[in-house]
Amino acid sequence: MSDGPVNEADLDWTDHEHGDRTFKRKQIGDAAGGEQLGASLYAVPPGKRLWVRHYHEGNEEAIFVRDGTGTLRLGPEADEHALEPGDYVALPAGEESAHEIEAGESELRLLMVSTMEEPDITVYPDREMVGLYAGSPPGGEKADRTLSTYLDRNAEKEYWDE
Repeated sequence: MSDGPVNEADLDWTDHEHGDRTFKRKQIGDAAGGEQLGASLYAVPPGKRLWVRHYHEGNEEAIFVRDGTGTLRLGPEADEHALEPGDYVALPAGEESAHEIEAGESELRLLMVSTMEEPDITVYPDREMVGLYAGSPPGGEKADRTLSTYLDRNAEKEYWDE
């Protein structure tokens, strides 16, 4: 149940710095009591990037550009699309929605929304890696996860091998 409106100005930013992947995030969906729908505000400095290019097998995401410009690399071929204020991008589950975002010459501010289904598999095609999540979806409460791991996408084991 919602406790009523949450104003983003009342929330603190969480800083993320991983080389050229540098951004700030406010998890407004969680702060408002959201359970099946996540929402986060992002601020990406000029020339920096958000998360590693990925797609979800179990969740849908969407992007709404609030301020600034940038580049969206989309789909299996990472086709480049310019982003500007007012743009909305739907990212249904699956490989066609593989995405990565880079800010342009000024700070890029985005609202990203996603379903919060679990379990989920997140695929990182450029790293040949998968993320497996159960108990809490990506973006959800990490302490509630019963499974949260990243694996080599090509690692296989025969079912009957001991």
